[in-house]
Amino acid sequence: MTAGPGPDAEDPAGRDPGLQPERTRLAWRRTTLSGAVVAVLGVRTALRGGASATGVLMCALCCGLWLGFLGVAHHRIRALSTGTPPPALAPRHATTAVLCAVATAACAAVLVV
Repeated sequence: MTAGPGPDAEDPAGRDPGLQPERTRLAWRRTTLSGAVVAVLGVRTALRGGASATGVLMCALCCGLWLGFLGVAHHRIRALSTGTPPPALAPRHATTAVLCAVATAACAAVLVV
């Protein structure tokens, strides 16, 4: 007795991704939104009480890093939006995202102190 076609028959990779790509896409969007909030708060902090050269430089760096992260996130969101299973995140993109996030945190620490 053989079993009928199961969920593996539809997906050649043998896995049903379900809603996982959509959840991941939404997580990337939430992360970029929180990065935007951090950049806006950085601008507010840098310009509050008079703008110093260091504050403006850190603010510009935070905004630039956020734009870099936004580029990586937008690339990944587009890849997840296709109907096919998305490819794995390239190590180059993953490294860029991590470095942008860590550098943004360092800039925020400099702005606060």
